[in-house]
Amino acid sequence: MEKTNEQIAMTVARNSIIVNIGLSGFKLFAGIFGNSAAMISDAVHSITDLVSTVIVIIGIKLANRKEDNDHQYGHERFECVATLALAALIFAVGIGIGWAGIERIYTGEYVTAMPGQIALVAAVLGIVVKEGIFWYVRGAAKKIDSGALMADAWHSRADGISSVGSFIGILGARMGFPILDSVAAIVICLFILKTAVEIAIDSLGKMTDRACDDETAQAMRKIILSDAAVVSIDAFRTRIFGNRIFVDVEIGINSEVSFKEAHNTSHRVHDEIEREFPKVKHCKVHANPVDDMESE
Repeated sequence: MEKTNEQIAMTVARNSIIVNIGLSGFKLFAGIFGNSAAMISDAVHSITDLVSTVIVIIGIKLANRKEDNDHQYGHERFECVATLALAALIFAVGIGIGWAGIERIYTGEYVTAMPGQIALVAAVLGIVVKEGIFWYVRGAAKKIDSGALMADAWHSRADGISSVGSFIGILGARMGFPILDSVAAIVICLFILKTAVEIAIDSLGKMTDRACDDETAQAMRKIILSDAAVVSIDAFRTRIFGNRIFVDVEIGINSEVSFKEAHNTSHRVHDEIEREFPKVKHCKVHANPVDDMESE
């Protein structure tokens, strides 16, 4: 039996949580006992992955609820709300990591810090594991077209990048440049902030009735005009609602045809758009009469 989108998302989220619990624990242990600010920062970032995955689960659960009297167009935008919350969390974590690095440099605390070998091992492990999680979650996100799950995937990628920064900083510190451990924490901060901003911009676009991309819109227009009974497209509007699309179109039909024929044409256009574009949640078609002289 084929799994639903929600079931796929929940399975991926659960597996991600299990892996992140183990990885976060090891990173934190390595950062504390390995005397590495970069690794402790990296561990904190991994811990936020756990929180972000929980946020994703909540968002997807709410987004997949059926329409009700209070939300008659569905709940898809709840996933966008969860994604925005995740972006805010990632941004806050980035600021915290960057501030800690700056503070260590300003106070000179980095001078006495010499990261242990275990911190270096944790950094390598973080790079490998997080890259694997990124591709695993990203694949599922693309399959079910989930913005929240995709944001979680990129959070994992950001965590992997932070582990690269940790590795460079820890290795540099062990080679006699202790300041690099704190510099790595600041560089990690910048990558994290960039990820948070990109996620927030994408989510806001889905919440503000942004039109779908031009390529998709043109493909829809082509299908509408391919119906022999459609004389013209008088109006065409699309809006993104969460990860779905609403379409409103007015078509011109010869005024000589019967009401029933006009209705059938509108129905054909409606069915064709929703069949050819699975992301379209609803297509509303209105028929306008066109005189013979206008259609020539």
